[in-house]
Amino acid sequence: MKIISRSLAETEKFAQDFVAKLIPKKDEATLVALSGELGSGKTTFVQCVARTLGVQENITSPTFVIMKKFSIFNFQFSNLYHLDAYRLERGEELAKLGLEEIVAEPRNLIFLEWPENVKNVLPKDIPKISFEFIDENTRKIVL
Repeated sequence: MKIISRSLAETEKFAQDFVAKLIPKKDEATLVALSGELGSGKTTFVQCVARTLGVQENITSPTFVIMKKFSIFNFQFSNLYHLDAYRLERGEELAKLGLEEIVAEPRNLIFLEWPENVKNVLPKDIPKISFEFIDENTRKIVL
Protein backbone atom coordinates (compact mmCIF):
# COMPACT_ATOMS: atom_id res chain seq x y z
CA MET A 1 0.00 0.00 0.00
CA LYS A 2 1.36 3.42 -0.95
CA ILE A 3 -0.05 6.84 -0.17
CA ILE A 4 1.06 10.37 -0.86
CA SER A 5 0.36 12.51 2.20
CA ARG A 6 0.09 16.20 1.44
CA SER A 7 -0.76 17.31 4.97
CA LEU A 8 -0.66 16.42 8.63
CA ALA A 9 -4.39 15.63 8.39
CA GLU A 10 -3.71 13.03 5.68
CA THR A 11 -0.93 11.45 7.73
CA GLU A 12 -3.29 11.43 10.73
CA LYS A 13 -5.91 9.62 8.64
CA PHE A 14 -3.34 7.03 7.51
CA ALA A 15 -2.32 6.50 11.17
CA GLN A 16 -5.97 6.08 12.22
CA ASP A 17 -6.56 3.54 9.47
CA PHE A 18 -3.35 1.71 10.40
CA VAL A 19 -4.33 1.51 14.08
CA ALA A 20 -7.85 0.35 13.20
CA LYS A 21 -6.38 -2.65 11.37
CA LEU A 22 -3.84 -3.60 14.06
CA ILE A 23 -4.42 -6.93 15.70
CA PRO A 24 -2.25 -7.65 18.73
CA LYS A 25 -0.20 -10.81 18.53
CA LYS A 26 -1.02 -13.51 21.04
CA ASP A 27 2.51 -14.38 22.12
CA GLU A 28 4.61 -11.24 21.61
CA ALA A 29 4.47 -7.48 21.14
CA THR A 30 3.50 -5.88 17.86
CA LEU A 31 6.69 -4.37 16.44
CA VAL A 32 6.59 -2.00 13.46
CA ALA A 33 9.74 -0.82 11.66
CA LEU A 34 9.79 2.79 10.38
CA SER A 35 12.38 3.63 7.72
CA GLY A 36 13.26 6.89 6.01
CA GLU A 37 15.72 9.73 6.06
CA LEU A 38 15.75 12.48 8.68
CA GLY A 39 12.65 14.64 8.33
CA SER A 40 10.70 12.11 6.28
CA GLY A 41 7.81 11.78 8.74
CA LYS A 42 8.58 8.80 11.00
CA THR A 43 8.13 10.65 14.30
CA THR A 44 5.13 12.56 12.95
CA PHE A 45 3.50 9.22 12.15
CA VAL A 46 4.16 7.95 15.69
CA GLN A 47 2.66 11.19 17.05
CA CYS A 48 -0.46 10.56 14.97
CA VAL A 49 -0.69 6.95 16.16
CA ALA A 50 -0.26 8.07 19.77
CA ARG A 51 -3.07 10.63 19.45
CA THR A 52 -5.27 7.94 17.90
CA LEU A 53 -4.56 5.72 20.91
CA GLY A 54 -5.38 8.51 23.36
CA VAL A 55 -1.85 9.36 24.50
CA GLN A 56 -1.96 12.86 25.99
CA GLU A 57 1.78 13.36 26.38
CA ASN A 58 3.88 15.26 23.87
CA ILE A 59 5.64 12.80 21.58
CA THR A 60 9.11 13.85 20.46
CA SER A 61 11.87 11.93 18.74
CA PRO A 62 13.69 9.59 21.12
CA THR A 63 16.96 9.98 19.21
CA PHE A 64 19.00 10.91 22.28
CA VAL A 65 17.24 8.75 24.87
CA ILE A 66 16.73 5.83 22.42
CA MET A 67 13.41 4.70 23.92
CA LYS A 68 10.24 6.27 25.31
CA LYS A 69 7.26 4.48 26.84
CA PHE A 70 3.67 5.73 26.93
CA SER A 71 0.71 4.13 28.68
CA ILE A 72 -2.39 3.43 26.63
CA PHE A 73 -5.74 3.10 28.38
CA ASN A 74 -8.96 1.48 27.12
CA PHE A 75 -7.43 -0.09 24.06
CA GLN A 76 -6.13 -3.45 22.93
CA PHE A 77 -2.57 -2.40 23.81
CA SER A 78 -1.29 -1.33 27.24
CA ASN A 79 1.91 0.45 26.24
CA LEU A 80 3.28 2.32 23.26
CA TYR A 81 7.06 2.17 22.89
CA HIS A 82 8.84 4.56 20.55
CA LEU A 83 12.44 3.56 19.83
CA ASP A 84 15.03 5.29 17.69
CA ALA A 85 18.09 3.31 16.62
CA TYR A 86 19.70 6.21 14.72
CA ARG A 87 22.61 6.46 17.16
CA LEU A 88 23.04 2.70 17.56
CA GLU A 89 25.63 0.68 15.69
CA ARG A 90 24.55 -2.86 16.60
CA GLY A 91 21.37 -4.62 17.59
CA GLU A 92 22.99 -5.82 20.79
CA GLU A 93 22.73 -2.25 22.06
CA LEU A 94 18.93 -2.62 22.01
CA ALA A 95 19.23 -5.78 24.07
CA LYS A 96 20.87 -3.76 26.84
CA LEU A 97 17.71 -1.61 26.97
CA GLY A 98 15.56 -4.69 27.67
CA LEU A 99 14.09 -5.09 24.19
CA GLU A 100 13.63 -8.83 24.68
CA GLU A 101 11.38 -8.26 27.72
CA ILE A 102 9.42 -5.52 25.94
CA VAL A 103 8.86 -7.73 22.89
CA ALA A 104 7.76 -10.63 25.12
CA GLU A 105 4.67 -8.70 26.30
CA PRO A 106 1.80 -9.10 23.78
CA ARG A 107 0.06 -5.90 24.92
CA ASN A 108 3.01 -3.73 23.89
CA LEU A 109 2.97 -1.80 20.61
CA ILE A 110 6.47 -0.85 19.47
CA PHE A 111 7.52 1.57 16.73
CA LEU A 112 11.20 1.42 15.83
CA GLU A 113 12.83 4.15 13.77
CA TRP A 114 16.04 3.35 11.86
CA PRO A 115 15.57 -0.46 11.98
CA GLU A 116 18.35 -0.95 9.44
CA ASN A 117 20.87 -0.07 12.18
CA VAL A 118 19.77 -3.02 14.33
CA LYS A 119 18.39 -5.45 11.76
CA ASN A 120 20.46 -8.35 13.08
CA VAL A 121 18.22 -8.60 16.20
CA LEU A 122 14.86 -7.98 14.54
CA PRO A 123 12.43 -10.64 13.35
CA LYS A 124 12.28 -10.89 9.55
CA ASP A 125 8.48 -10.75 9.36
CA ILE A 126 7.76 -7.44 11.08
CA PRO A 127 5.62 -4.86 9.30
CA LYS A 128 7.65 -2.08 7.70
CA ILE A 129 6.56 1.42 6.80
CA SER A 130 8.88 3.59 4.75
CA PHE A 131 8.69 7.37 4.54
CA GLU A 132 10.08 9.58 1.81
CA PHE A 133 10.36 13.37 1.94
CA ILE A 134 8.94 14.85 -1.27
CA ASP A 135 8.65 18.51 -0.26
CA GLU A 136 7.82 20.63 2.79
CA ASN A 137 4.25 19.30 3.02
CA THR A 138 4.37 16.06 1.03
CA ARG A 139 5.53 12.60 2.02
CA LYS A 140 5.35 9.23 0.30
CA ILE A 141 4.38 6.50 2.78
CA VAL A 142 4.67 2.84 1.82
CA LEU A 143 3.38 0.00 3.97
